[in-house]
Amino acid sequence: MEHNDQLHDQAEVTLDQINKKTGRNMPQAIATAVVLIAIILGCLLISIDVFVALIVVFMILALWELRVDFATAGLHIPVFMLWICSACTLLATYYSPLHVVTMSLCAMASIVLVALSATAKLSFGNRLSLVVADKLSHTEAAARLESSFNHDGNEQHHSRLSHVAVSVLTVLYIPVLASCIILPLTFHGHPVAHAIMLVFLPALSDTGGLFAGAWLGKHKLSPRISPKKSWEGLAGSVVFAMVGAFAVMFCTYTPQVWATRWWVPIIMGILVGVVGTFGDLCASMIKRDLGLKDMGHLLKGHGGVMDRVDSILMAAPFTCILLWFTGM
Repeated sequence: MEHNDQLHDQAEVTLDQINKKTGRNMPQAIATAVVLIAIILGCLLISIDVFVALIVVFMILALWELRVDFATAGLHIPVFMLWICSACTLLATYYSPLHVVTMSLCAMASIVLVALSATAKLSFGNRLSLVVADKLSHTEAAARLESSFNHDGNEQHHSRLSHVAVSVLTVLYIPVLASCIILPLTFHGHPVAHAIMLVFLPALSDTGGLFAGAWLGKHKLSPRISPKKSWEGLAGSVVFAMVGAFAVMFCTYTPQVWATRWWVPIIMGILVGVVGTFGDLCASMIKRDLGLKDMGHLLKGHGGVMDRVDSILMAAPFTCILLWFTGM
């Protein structure tokens, strides 16, 4: 009995050390990842249309998280208009025969509509205030002190131009980048392979960076922005993304394609690893600037939806362009 208790205590200590090194609750993170993978693969097995609908749902959730995050610093983004514009942009990009033209027009219209809505600063009910209060109550005091918006606890006031600027940034960050996930589903006749590369390669890259950084990381990549990221973790991200790209392309394309484009997975692995890490750093800068630890709480062990999709969004345009120009 005592031996079993010792083993249990030792296992808890080991798990705590792993959680500390990775900065995550690993059992929760693994369980959440398994559920997400099952949902995404299930949607792809049903149809690409269902996968597109899933992307729309994830972007709507990400927009709500950003709404709450910015509100903690007194910044307002018109979330209802952003929901409408994002859904219309993503669906129109997929279903319109002129995909790129439609995406461009929708993006420009979204910027105008969202900017105008941001000047109104409308709010309905007190749900947002309750969510913001709950978020701040679970935020570390040290993180809030490092925030650029810390004003000794006083109410923060911003000009209308600040609200407009943040809202336009959100349009570029969510619907525009997410459209680059939708576009590859429409060309070259490999929508499932493209979807897997766009969604799973950045996730695989994150996993490689997480483990390589936890076990081998000694040289910090950007200690001020993200203390846990290291050059070794970046190398792990590139290697994992590269291996994933080779696996997907080996299962999808013919030997003739492999003979002439064997180098594409190498380029893709480097792009996804580097750009995905840059996306994580960008999200970390936003969190640090706002004084937050996580962008949200919807995905247990992963923080919020934004913490999960930041690298996917940032890598999407580069993957889209590479797939287009190489004819893959």
